[in-house]
Amino acid sequence: MKENEIKKIYKKKINQVIKNNKLYFEKNKPQISDADYDKLKSEIFELEKKYKYLKDKNSPSLSVGFAPSRNFKKKQHRVPMLSLSNAFDRDDLKNFEKKIYNFLNLKNNIDFEYSVEPKIDGISASLTYVNGKLSHGLSRGDGKEGEIITENLKTILDIPKEIKDPEFPKDIDIRGEVFIKNKDFQKIEDKFANPRNAASGSLRQKNPEEVKKIPLNFIAYTYGYYKNKKFNKQSEFIKALKKWGFKISEYNSVIKGVNNLIKNHEQFEKNRFKLDYDVDGLVYKLNDFNLQDRLGFVANAPRWATAHKFSAENAFSKIIDIGIQVGRTGALTPVAKIKPVNVGGVVVSNATLHNEDEIKRKDIRIGDTVKIERAGDVIPHVISVDFTKRNKQSKKYFFPDRCPSCGSKVLKEYNNQTKKYDAVKRCTSDGYICEKIAIEKIKHFVSKEALNIDGLGKKVVEQFWNLKLIRLPQNIFELDYDKIQKIDGWGKLSVSNLKYAINKSKKITLDKFIFSLGIRHIGKENAKLISYNIKSIENLTNISSNYDFDNFLGIDGIGETQINSLKKFFSNKINTEVIKKLSKFIIIINNNINLDGKLSNKTFMITGKLQGVSRAEAKSLIEKKSGKILSSISKKLNYLIVGDKPTAKKVTLAKNLKIQIINQKEFEKILN
Repeated sequence: MKENEIKKIYKKKINQVIKNNKLYFEKNKPQISDADYDKLKSEIFELEKKYKYLKDKNSPSLSVGFAPSRNFKKKQHRVPMLSLSNAFDRDDLKNFEKKIYNFLNLKNNIDFEYSVEPKIDGISASLTYVNGKLSHGLSRGDGKEGEIITENLKTILDIPKEIKDPEFPKDIDIRGEVFIKNKDFQKIEDKFANPRNAASGSLRQKNPEEVKKIPLNFIAYTYGYYKNKKFNKQSEFIKALKKWGFKISEYNSVIKGVNNLIKNHEQFEKNRFKLDYDVDGLVYKLNDFNLQDRLGFVANAPRWATAHKFSAENAFSKIIDIGIQVGRTGALTPVAKIKPVNVGGVVVSNATLHNEDEIKRKDIRIGDTVKIERAGDVIPHVISVDFTKRNKQSKKYFFPDRCPSCGSKVLKEYNNQTKKYDAVKRCTSDGYICEKIAIEKIKHFVSKEALNIDGLGKKVVEQFWNLKLIRLPQNIFELDYDKIQKIDGWGKLSVSNLKYAINKSKKITLDKFIFSLGIRHIGKENAKLISYNIKSIENLTNISSNYDFDNFLGIDGIGETQINSLKKFFSNKINTEVIKKLSKFIIIINNNINLDGKLSNKTFMITGKLQGVSRAEAKSLIEKKSGKILSSISKKLNYLIVGDKPTAKKVTLAKNLKIQIINQKEFEKILN
């Protein structure tokens, strides 16, 4: 599969996440089941894992939930409420463990002990207790900031309002799931689509007296902020929760080894419909808190936990037509328009075909009867063709060689690393010239992990484009609100909310602003690295095709692919003009990073193998203390850390440049 096609598939999935996040977290009107949503996330994670160049600000790997509602006051979570990676089979679990082995630098013959719990299909909530009393309660929100819904949470009988146990922590955030049992939902099902919606809608009511009428339940499963933690294992903390008066799942268990996890999962899935509440998988957490602390987190999920989801569903349908969608980076993605079919309780009419190579490999044609699988996607994918039902007059499908949006040539790029052509065909039009690319770039610009403009979603961007209100990102800050208020579907309140969200978005960190530009191959982490080097929006506006992009080459995580992408982006005059225009509206605030750590302004490079710690963990330890990792030796390097069997050339070069060379013990002293 070629890169363009992969990126198109990826972008489509990201757009579905954005849409469904808004429906799920804000509107309480999901169009897909939680199982399908989780599988969609899993497909995105799998793509990002397989293709390192895939990164998007709206990816569930970088974000959680959705922006809190303006109907409630908001509060920052003291510890972010993160999402979980997903696993669907043995291979996924093996890969999950492999990452743990590698990060901890352990041999893969160890069977880890896991705390296992059902993944209840409800609404996450965080309860803060100070001196034994419930101080306040928050919704998940976007993972960083939640809605203050204390009074509504107090109506839930399962939630203790005061805990007098002398061993209960003085200051702690207890986290759990709010849900409705199926038998209780039957009494109110005329008001809500499903139990999860009922729980969410109830908690969002302004009048707690109305919330009391809904039979909500709460099961506690972990903590957020917890000063002076006294427990060594997750299972010990779960037992303490029960002792303190919280309800916990009766199906919590401790299981050792992947094989036993799979056996338990198979048995649980067979019996899950016997439960009186919805469950869409099992959650596995490393039971050892010390290992959890060492492993830490990726952008929005812990390395030490995963959700093992239940199986996907499929159905057969007929392909009516094949259309081509153009993504932000110009990637062309084929989508089958199918005869509407019910797959797992949801009627679908589109299925992704991934790319040209997939169409050829499966010999997919218009008119074919195909097997559709909904692995967590509103736009499912085609698994196979039923050749026994193929019309003898059917013709092979030929992928277009011109962009359906702007008519430019489409090409498969050659990858110098793999020595192969990418699977994806890509429009060769630059910047904002191609209409479809421009629209997608603007959607990216306003998305959650970029400017995060609530109310300016996919459909609104398309509407404003069709009305010629937006053509370039800076037009967003020049909108005629009086004109918008006269458009059908818009009113004084909705326009006021949009104006508020746009004004709020003007304050942004430099890394998010760089990410919002939608530069190909520059994901959230790359944008951070670049922002550390550029330092200000003024410096960013001065970058042109004459800039020495080799300045970025020494940064660990920035390679030739990213450099070439930056060169191409800044050689386009429209792109540089967009940045200059945006700089008049944007106010850069401090990056969300620790700049005052012990290793601030210090740079490190590792050569050779370290004992008892992986390179990834060493890098994490350095970055936690504000240090930077370089990928090549230059005068910018302060320390070369030398482990077992180092690269002689690197050591020699470091000596010639008079760079301080240290061993592992000396490195540990610096860290400590």
